Amino acid sequence: MRKRRVAVLTAILLAGLGVLGVLAVTAGDPVETDGDTDERYPGNTLVTVQTYGWFGNYNGDVFVLNESGERVWEYQPDDAAVFDGEMLDNGNVMVSYGQHVPNSECPEEFRNAGPEGQRDHCVKNVVEEVDPDTNERVWAYTWYDHFVTYHEVHDADRLDSGETVIIDMGQHRTFTVDQSGNITWEWSAIEHLDEGTEFWENHVEGTSREDHHYTGGSQDWTHMNDVDQLDNGNFLMSIRNFDVLIEVDPETDDIVRVIGEPGNEDIMHEQHDPDYLEAHDHVIVSDSENNRIVEYDAETMEEVWRYEGTGPGADEQLQWPRDAERLPNGNTMIADSRNFRILEVNETGKVVWGHDFSEERGIVYDVDPLGPDGEMGEEPENVPPGDDLEGTYYGGGLSGTIAFAESWIGFVFPSWVGLPGLLALLTMLGSVVGLTWEGVRTYRRD
Repeated sequence: MRKRRVAVLTAILLAGLGVLGVLAVTAGDPVETDGDTDERYPGNTLVTVQTYGWFGNYNGDVFVLNESGERVWEYQPDDAAVFDGEMLDNGNVMVSYGQHVPNSECPEEFRNAGPEGQRDHCVKNVVEEVDPDTNERVWAYTWYDHFVTYHEVHDADRLDSGETVIIDMGQHRTFTVDQSGNITWEWSAIEHLDEGTEFWENHVEGTSREDHHYTGGSQDWTHMNDVDQLDNGNFLMSIRNFDVLIEVDPETDDIVRVIGEPGNEDIMHEQHDPDYLEAHDHVIVSDSENNRIVEYDAETMEEVWRYEGTGPGADEQLQWPRDAERLPNGNTMIADSRNFRILEVNETGKVVWGHDFSEERGIVYDVDPLGPDGEMGEEPENVPPGDDLEGTYYGGGLSGTIAFAESWIGFVFPSWVGLPGLLALLTMLGSVVGLTWEGVRTYRRD
C-alpha cells in the first residue's frame, strides 16, 4: 500500500512538472495578432504606466513606442504613480501624476493626516509639461493632498485657450488654470452632486452618502478621473464611483446631461477615460469593472458596440481596461490594465498590433495613438461609430471568473503560469508534502 501511495504521489509530481514545462516552453508574447498586421494604424503611440510590480510601487512612467514596440522616448518622474499623458501641439508632453512624499517633506497641514497605515506621507499632485528633447520641465501646476491612495490626479488637458483643465478626485473638483498658475474656473462636486442637489434628487435619491464612500479612511467619494472639453465648450467628466458621466456648462456650472445611471452597474461600473465621438453623439467607455469596452448612443443609451477580448479563453479576455481610443481607420486602441498590455483591434475585433508589459508587470493606464504625422491629438476627429464595426462578446461565466483570477495571479507569478500553472504548483506542493510524510513514516518504522 505504501509503495502504491508513493508511486501515485510521484506520478502526480511528474505530471505537475510536465504541465509547468509545457506552459514555460509555449510562453510568449500574450498579445498575439490574429488579424492582418498591415491594418495597423500607422505612427507611434504615447503610453503611460501607472506603476510596475504592484499598485504601491511609485515607479510609473510615460513613453513613446514606435511601430516595432521599441521605446523611442521615455520620462519617469520620481516616486510617482503616473496616469494621463498628452502630446501637445507644440511637441511637448503633458503628464499627470501623484508623487509619494515622505512626511518630513510635506507641508505641516498634510502630515500624519491620512487613514491608518498611510500617515507616513502625503501626496504632491503634479500636472507637468515636459520638453521631450531634454526631459526638462517647462511648465507645471502642483498641489498637496493628505495621502496618495484615491487622492492622485488622473487627468488634465490643454485647452485651445492655453489654459489647462484638471480633474481632482481628492478634493472632488474640476478647475482650469492659466499659464501663470491662476485658477480661472472651478466646479465643486460637493456643491452639485451631494445630498440636497438636483442631481441627487433626480439620480441618487434612495441611497445615502455612505453608499458612495462619502467618509471613511479613503474618503473616496466621487473618484473623478477624467475630463474633456466638448466642441460646445462644456466639460464631460467621469464620476467613477457614481458610474456616470456628466456634462457641465462652465458658464452656469449646471449639469446639462447625465450619461449612465448611478447604481446601475450593467450600464457602466467604475469606468475610466470616456472617448466622446462628437460627430455621432456616441461615447466609448472603458467599463473597467465589467472588463469591457462599450460604446453607447449618448442620447438614447443604446449599446452600439462592445469589445470584451480576443477570444473566449480566460487568458484572452480584457481585465480592467482603463482607456480606449477609436482611430480614423475604424481600429480601436485599448489599455488592458490588469493584463499588462495594450491592444489595437480592427473593425472585426481582430488584433492587428499590441505590446506586452507582463514581464515587468506594467499596469497600463493611458494610451494615445499619435498618427503618421505624430500630431493626431488625444481624441481624433472623423472616426467611424461602432454601428459600422463588429464587436466581441466573450466575457462572463466561468471563463470570466478564471480570467479575473489569472489577472491577479499575474502580480505574483510569471505571466505564463496562470491558473493552470498555479493549480499545478499546488498539486506539486501537495505531492512533495505527501512524499515527505511517507519518508518520515518509513524512517520512524525503521
